[in-house]
Amino acid sequence: MKKLPIGIQTFAKIRDPEENYVYIDKTDVISELVYSGSYYFLSRPRRFGKSVLLSTLV
Repeated sequence: MKKLPIGIQTFAKIRDPEENYVYIDKTDVISELVYSGSYYFLSRPRRFGKSVLLSTLV
């Protein structure tokens, strides 16, 4: 059974097959958002990486 990586701070530990954590890569979704050419409202709680996401797109 897969586990959610709650409280795990290292990417290497999340990706370790022996730890059995769930990891979902949404890089393709971000690419779609960029190339669709529309406006989006990022409705996420504070401290969830909205600014980091936007700064990677610039």
